[in-house]
Amino acid sequence: MSSDKKSDDFVVRIPGGNDNFQEEKSPFLARTSSHRVAQAPALHDKVAKFQNSPGTSILAYCLSSISMTVVNKYCVSGKNWNLNLFYLAVQSIVCIAAILICKKGGLITSLAPFDKDKAKKWYPISVLLVGMIYTSTKSLQFLSVPVYTIFKNLTIIVIAYGEVLWFGGDVTPMALLSFGLMVVSSVIAAWADIQAALDGSHDASVSVSTLNAGYAWMGMNVFCTASYVLTMRKVIKKMNFKDWDSMFYNNLLTIPTLIVASLIFEDWSSTNLALNFPIESRNTLIIGMIYSGLAAIFISYCSAWCIRVTSSTTYSMVGALNKLPIAISGLVFFAAPVTVGSVSAIFLGFVSGIVYAYAKIRSTAQSKMSLPTQQPVMSASAQSSKDAANA
Repeated sequence: MSSDKKSDDFVVRIPGGNDNFQEEKSPFLARTSSHRVAQAPALHDKVAKFQNSPGTSILAYCLSSISMTVVNKYCVSGKNWNLNLFYLAVQSIVCIAAILICKKGGLITSLAPFDKDKAKKWYPISVLLVGMIYTSTKSLQFLSVPVYTIFKNLTIIVIAYGEVLWFGGDVTPMALLSFGLMVVSSVIAAWADIQAALDGSHDASVSVSTLNAGYAWMGMNVFCTASYVLTMRKVIKKMNFKDWDSMFYNNLLTIPTLIVASLIFEDWSSTNLALNFPIESRNTLIIGMIYSGLAAIFISYCSAWCIRVTSSTTYSMVGALNKLPIAISGLVFFAAPVTVGSVSAIFLGFVSGIVYAYAKIRSTAQSKMSLPTQQPVMSASAQSSKDAANA
């Protein structure tokens, strides 16, 4: 997906025009034309400068990912909320609608026409995606944003060792160090959360059981995410999908699965709908649900934009650094408990992300310096970055 835009100047001529009219008005027309020509390059330069600004692209990527996490947490944090499948279906519907509108408007040009054979082959991937996003929203429903963000790091470990088994990758000593820091930060985060629950003024047993449910959903999310990423990596090369293609098929194919599952497993009675969408927050919830669908588009575009104007290396490092503001946003917007343990866990999780990103950068640099005798193994995250850059 490229953000480069071509600008063409069109000269409008009046057919059968009066020559005397053209002579009388030619000085005015000349002045107007020169004024427009002077303005056009200035505007084009400003747009080009904006589109090629590394700082702007990094900021856009960070804001889109932070806002997505915060909005998701807000939408599923209602006291009586139990319509996660419906929420995810709305996300996918909004995302598909936005993609089709952008395609019709000419903003997306690389999206291939719908192919039934490709859809059949891709459907198992979309089922894994449903498992990933459902367990993600359930864990976010029970856990605070900082703890959720810290535990998401464990997905990196499972993916890394999955690559070793499936694709013959390797784990460097520095990557192993980052994995150790991730595990320690997760243990500290869990301990700090449990301590805060036990020290709270309300029923401690209820709080601890809520946390246990969150950790169980988080564990399932780690393995669902790893299964989705590794399986998609194996299939996406055969499908020859670009960035928009994979997003389009993912969201389109999850819609029927989510709607059917919601109708079967979720309570659609008027009483339950009133509990999930209370009058005082109904409009805000609806806006949040719509934004969460659009945010998937924003993140995809901003990811490709960041890679295009910087590099996949910088993008990886920004992703690691971005975990800190995401965790802090949970403390700011949702009043997550601020303790020595929680702050230490956030800091360790932040450091582990930096160490892992640096290990990836170092591994990539070493592989470029050596003369390859076979096709190098590419990590799932690096492959995603490459696909986005080439899309």
